Amino acid sequence: MTWSQFLDEYGDQLVDATWTTVKLALVSFAISIVVGIVIVSFRVSPVPPLVRFASFFVSLFRNTPLLVVFFLALFGLGDLGLVYDFFPTAAVALGLYTGAYMAEALRSGINAVPQGQAEAGRAIGLNFVQLLSNVVIPQATRTVIGPIGNLFVANFKNTAVASTISVVELTALSQRMFNNAAVGTWRVLAVVAVIYLIFLLPMGFVFRWLEARYSIKR
Repeated sequence: MTWSQFLDEYGDQLVDATWTTVKLALVSFAISIVVGIVIVSFRVSPVPPLVRFASFFVSLFRNTPLLVVFFLALFGLGDLGLVYDFFPTAAVALGLYTGAYMAEALRSGINAVPQGQAEAGRAIGLNFVQLLSNVVIPQATRTVIGPIGNLFVANFKNTAVASTISVVELTALSQRMFNNAAVGTWRVLAVVAVIYLIFLLPMGFVFRWLEARYSIKR
């Protein structure tokens, strides 16, 4: 099979699978940001039950293989009678998983914020939520732009696991193409690798620029 024949047969499917991968990466990463902010807020809160819940959440997802998280989301929710399409199930599972790492990245940023910043916020009458949202988290985020960029790249690559629950993204499509002996495994792997690089290399440059532009130098 020539390259032109390969693209004629699989070009549209590659576009659709790439779009599914990008959507899954963006949606799950957006979920992970929300989850990370909520969990880290619990982690540093003065309420002991919230602190314990956040610690349990982070320990649970950081020590559970991603594949197991996907299967629990698919079959566990199904056993509870909560049946969702494959895509939202994968997005939520991946978002929760990455969210645990996002919370730890943000927590390291919070620890880097000088204690005087929090004391100044309390001195002008800010409550805990206002202190976090207006003073601590904005500074913490700027401190950990690099790690957040690494999480985005890891999250993008982790979308490949969604193929195990029938989400037709790049990895799932490549597995289907492997069944066509005329395609050639090397050609499939080369195309998929190039597509990942097309998205991830520019994002690496973007996050490095953001880190250089906005990171707080201490």
